[in-house]
Parts: sequence; C-alpha cells; structure tokens
Amino acid sequence: MSSYASSPAPRPGDVAGTLRLLAYLALSCALVVSDHQGGWLSQFRQQASVAMQPLWWLAGLPSRLGESMRNDAATRTQLAADNRRLRNELLVLNAGQARLRVEAVENARLRALLGAVEQGSLDVQLAPILDVDQDPTRQRLLLDAGSRNGVRIGQSVIDAGGLLGQVIAVTPLTSTVLLVTDLEHAVPVIIARNGVRLVAYGSGRADHLALRNVPLSADVEIGDTLVTSGLGGRFPPGFPVGTITDLQPDDSRAFLVGDLKPASQLDRGRDVLLLRDVVVPVTTADLEAAAAEREAAARAQAEADAAATPAEGADAATPGTGDAPPADAPSTDAPTPAAQAPQR
Repeated sequence: MSSYASSPAPRPGDVAGTLRLLAYLALSCALVVSDHQGGWLSQFRQQASVAMQPLWWLAGLPSRLGESMRNDAATRTQLAADNRRLRNELLVLNAGQARLRVEAVENARLRALLGAVEQGSLDVQLAPILDVDQDPTRQRLLLDAGSRNGVRIGQSVIDAGGLLGQVIAVTPLTSTVLLVTDLEHAVPVIIARNGVRLVAYGSGRADHLALRNVPLSADVEIGDTLVTSGLGGRFPPGFPVGTITDLQPDDSRAFLVGDLKPASQLDRGRDVLLLRDVVVPVTTADLEAAAAEREAAARAQAEADAAATPAEGADAATPGTGDAPPADAPSTDAPTPAAQAPQR
C-alpha cells in the first residue's frame, strides 16, 4: 500500500458555495460600477432612509418623553418658586401702597390744618394725639403736649373743620381734651344765618351733638350752621361747631330739640391744633365801614322815633282805643336793659 494518500474529491456543497461567492462578487462589482455610473443606489438609500423615519421616531420616543418630563418638572418647580416670590413682592407692594395712601390722607389733613391756620390768621400749636379714651361714655383725647409745651387748662382745641373741644387737665408732658360730643360738655353757639343764640350739648357719640330747649318761635331751620358765640369767654367766637340735621318738638311740645352734625372730624386724624389766640387784622377800611354803619343805624333810629311820635298822639286822641298801650309804655321793639348790658 502506498504511503501517499490521494487528494479527496471536491464535494458538491463546496462547489455550490464557491459558485455563490463568485456570483455575489460579480453582482457586487456590477452594482458598484452601475452606482458609480448612474448613482441610483444613493437614491435608493435616500428613499430607504425616508421610509425608516417613523421607525427612528418610535425608537427615540422614550428618550424624548423622559426629557420632556424632566423639563416639565423643572419648569413647574421654577414657576412655583417664581409664583411664591411674586406673591411676596405683591404683598410688600400692597403694604407699601396702603401706607402711602394713609400718608397721603394724613398729608391732606395736615394741609387742611395749615390752610385753616393761614386763612384765619390763628396763633396755634400743633399737638399729636397720644391716646383715645376707650370708655364709650366719655369723649376725650390724650395729647402728647403738656405744660412744658405751653398748654394750659381751658385752651380751645380745633381742627380744619371747626371746634373739637377744650383742655381740662394738664401734666408736664401730656394734656387731656374734653371733646364737644362728651356728655359733660356744652358750647354757647349762634346761628350764622341770623345770630340766634343757642347751646349745643354733647350726646356721648362721636358723630352727634344735641340742641335742647329751643323756643318754638326761634328762627331755626334744618341746615343752619352753628358757630361759637364767644359768650362766657371760654371759646373764641366764629368757629364752626356743627350743622342742624333734625328738628322736632320735645315731649312737652313747648320746646324744640335738634340734632347736630359736628363740623370737626372727631374720630379722624393724628394731630390737633391748640388755639392760643385769634389774630383779627383790622384795617382803616374796616374802621370806616363800621363808623358808616353806626351812623346809618343812628339816622334810621332817629327817623323811626320821629315817625312814631305823631302816630302815638293820634292814637291817644281817637276814641275806642282803650286797648292801645299808653304813650309812655315801653315799646316791645326797644332793647331791654338786660339786652343792652355787655355779655361776658
């Protein structure tokens, strides 16, 4: 037996594989050459990439969803933080605006006080309100000004509207003001329209004054303005006290009782004016006008007396006039001695 074995014969499967490989190589070369010449393979790739776009979009969807959720969470957190910050800033701005409104109102009130002082040529002292009496039956203020500041008992207290009250107690650092609405307070007043004398009493309420024992024949009407008369020497004349808002007969039907709306703002403001003195400038024109009025009044009185003397004599000589008063009887229009006496 020979030592050299003969080579095995090729199998049909190997030949078929070799043939397929050669065919693939030939096809590849043909495709490369045709693509190089016509470029159709690049067009096929483009169309295939367009067809694969939905698959790529689906493949990247989970990643995009996760990123969107992370962005939404960060945006929500940022918006919540911005909302808290803006809310706090809004509260601070509202508080500052409210304070500015209060300061504007107080500034307007102080301007009104200054205007009242300048218009009336008043010698006044500005005093801040330190406290308000909480007793509902007492209408009093505590001022941050005392005897060291020149405050004295009996000093009148006003604001831009009119009379507030008077000082009833003084310490070195503070003073107590009795308001015109206190039950223990009364103010001699006159009606600015006709000069009828009345008395305004406190009612215990901050928005109400009272009139009592007003004669039925008195010329008093709703809407009349009452000012201080100056009688008694406690309050200077001419300061507004209130306006009549109601008039009606009392229980006895012999007198009228009325309600007044105070002219001053008793429940507002943080400052008041302590009245020291009223400076009324008098000019030469004022003196001449007063003298002319006195002369005109004297002439009118003389003419009235001259006209009344013949009439009284004729009435006395005419029979049937027994009800007429005698010629020497005092006239009802003539001022009585009590009216002619100076009022204090």
